[in-house]
Amino acid sequence: MENWGLKIACSLSFTLAQRSWGLVASLSSLLMPLQQTLVPPVTRTVAIMQPYLFPYLGYFQLLMAADRFIVYDDVQFIKGGWINRNRLLANSQPLLFTVPLDAPSPNRNISDIALSPNPHWRPKLLQTVAQSYRRAAQFEQVFPLLERVLTHPKAQTIADLVRLSLREVVAYLGLAVEIVPTSTHYGNQHLRAQDRVLDICSIEEATDYVNAQGGRALYDQETFAANGLQLHFLQPELRPYKQLGKGEFVPGLSMIDVLMNNSVAETNEMLRNYTLTK
Repeated sequence: MENWGLKIACSLSFTLAQRSWGLVASLSSLLMPLQQTLVPPVTRTVAIMQPYLFPYLGYFQLLMAADRFIVYDDVQFIKGGWINRNRLLANSQPLLFTVPLDAPSPNRNISDIALSPNPHWRPKLLQTVAQSYRRAAQFEQVFPLLERVLTHPKAQTIADLVRLSLREVVAYLGLAVEIVPTSTHYGNQHLRAQDRVLDICSIEEATDYVNAQGGRALYDQETFAANGLQLHFLQPELRPYKQLGKGEFVPGLSMIDVLMNNSVAETNEMLRNYTLTK
């Protein structure tokens, strides 16, 4: 009798276990679609821009919107652009500063153009910044950053200097973005325009590509979609902030002006003021 009782108990236990496992399996199959809905898909966003020296806030908004920011530095140099110059605020007026280059030419790539061998421009530019912003709220925090960039021994070309400046600002603001130059990656210089952008996105395994609003006419939504990419355009919102002096607010100045007058938290808040459109 004891053996029969034991057999019956074991049989009941096994039956209950089977039913429990069946219930668990049923619940799992019901919950799986819900879990797939709740877990967001993994995205990887790429943005590409030519190198500009301490560019304006909107450039950094594009950088903030990306996981991987590609510096397009193996294309022809543009004279009179923002690659080696920008604007500060001095005595309530915009002041253009320029980093001198060694034989710049539109027939040469940006990455190949060296900084001027004359060393005097570096302390002179730092002196100009100091004179313009010594009374700024964040001068003590930001000026050492500029010193590191402008006196760095490895900054031999304008592309080096720009890339270094971008990385220093990214580190200072705590942004989670990687900066990569095209001159040392990808190996697709033979491609042009949209074809090269698509190839870079493919190599980066990107899901999304963000471009400045001004490039809307250069890219085709259907072509990007056919390559498995979402194409976005960034529309910056440049809100006024407190600047030195008593004059009217001057928009579009170098990021140096933004950093000198705003804390890290305030700057990051401004960086988030943009809209992505199709």
